[in-house]
Amino acid sequence: MDLSTEQKATLRALPGVDHVLELARQQPQFDAVPDTVLVNAIRSVLETQRRRILSTGAAPRNEQLTDERILTLTRQSLQETLRLKLRPVVNATGVVVHTNLGRSVLADEALEHMAAVAGRYTNLEYDLTAGRRGSRYSHVEKIICEITGAKAAMVVNNCAGAVLLCLDTLARGKRVIVSRGELVEIGGSFRVPDVMAKSGATLIEVGTTNRTHLQDYEKAIDADTALLLKVHRSNFSVVGFTAEVSLADLAALGKRCGIPVMEDLGSGTFVDFSKYGLTRETTVQESVADNADLVTFSGDKLLGGPQAGIIVGNLELIEQVKKNPITRALRIDKLTLAALESTLRFYRDEQTAVSAIPTLRMLTATKEETAASAQRLLDRLAKLADSRLKLRSKDVISKAGGGALPLLELHGTGVEVRIDGLSPNRIQKQLRGNQPPVIARIEEDCLLIDPRTLLEDDLPIIADALDRILKESTDDGSSR
Repeated sequence: MDLSTEQKATLRALPGVDHVLELARQQPQFDAVPDTVLVNAIRSVLETQRRRILSTGAAPRNEQLTDERILTLTRQSLQETLRLKLRPVVNATGVVVHTNLGRSVLADEALEHMAAVAGRYTNLEYDLTAGRRGSRYSHVEKIICEITGAKAAMVVNNCAGAVLLCLDTLARGKRVIVSRGELVEIGGSFRVPDVMAKSGATLIEVGTTNRTHLQDYEKAIDADTALLLKVHRSNFSVVGFTAEVSLADLAALGKRCGIPVMEDLGSGTFVDFSKYGLTRETTVQESVADNADLVTFSGDKLLGGPQAGIIVGNLELIEQVKKNPITRALRIDKLTLAALESTLRFYRDEQTAVSAIPTLRMLTATKEETAASAQRLLDRLAKLADSRLKLRSKDVISKAGGGALPLLELHGTGVEVRIDGLSPNRIQKQLRGNQPPVIARIEEDCLLIDPRTLLEDDLPIIADALDRILKESTDDGSSR
């Protein structure tokens, strides 16, 4: 690569790492930074400058290479390096169970319980009554059975793990019959056939994409059939000329043939959402009542708890699953148990659950309630008193998210934000750079803030973020 004379001179003018390190150690703001971290930051800054010089036809401006400039860039690099990578954000997207943003927000009681058990030793696997080793599943098994009507229950780290564990326990080396229309793919390209292959079971597809009948299952059953599996289509819907076998009919067939029947509900819910004017979703209680031998579902989606895979059903089968060596690799820790137990306790009274669990509260919020939230945000933003800021309320449609209730449209009211001289993409990017970041969506060429997924203390954060953007922007839309 041929370099210009100016580029060569600029490269030679770059200070050495030792020189910058010596300068940094003379400034108190670097005192608490470990040497290894500081040296890595300096090297990163200098390497960035080298690449910039080499990639441009002309050398950067001389002021970019002063000691002061290099130290400033080093401070900025250190701020990013030392900042916690996993941090809270404001979800202004209107997607309630937002997988990319951590899915469900936990109730205050769950957070308090997690903090309490995190800071002390616990009876995680200790039976306080008997004074000997106990089971971690005992902390939530009884209440899960109480809510669902199941005979037994256990919890692992997520629903895919629950499905894998059940298949490995009951069907390794044997056949599992599934309707072709239920071979779903969940987020991250994980597919039911792939999970089944990892379990060592052989997938037997029956029916067609849109229609499967009971006789399809009957014809496929043979001596090597270990399980009849029904998979809930939680993230898509098949409409039109369709037919599927009900869980009750499949369970009756399994009983006649002596073959266990398992249903993977995916998201899973304890609440009949149709009572709140939303799309009806099969509840875990209904699946248990329909005589499924095993039912698997998530803890962090429609349930509104922490990431977990819950298995309920037949006592004998659950005991087999618990004894599978893979269980240890999938078990949950004390923090997950604390959050799950606190969340489950709300479900003893449905109205308490709907009001106390953020996910349920957001899903069931009425349009009038979102309009009131939007107005509170508008009133707060109006106090910024900047003529460049244009605001108005707007009808919006929110989503459940998390691969659940795919056809559900949650009607509400949002806040449309425009800033003269700044594009919606520019505003969105600068909001993401806020501390904490604010994640909003763009709709019809404007930035939209959906209050359905906002917490009460998010409003001042959004106001401060927009105030900062306005102050950092000149009248022509450039940033100072």
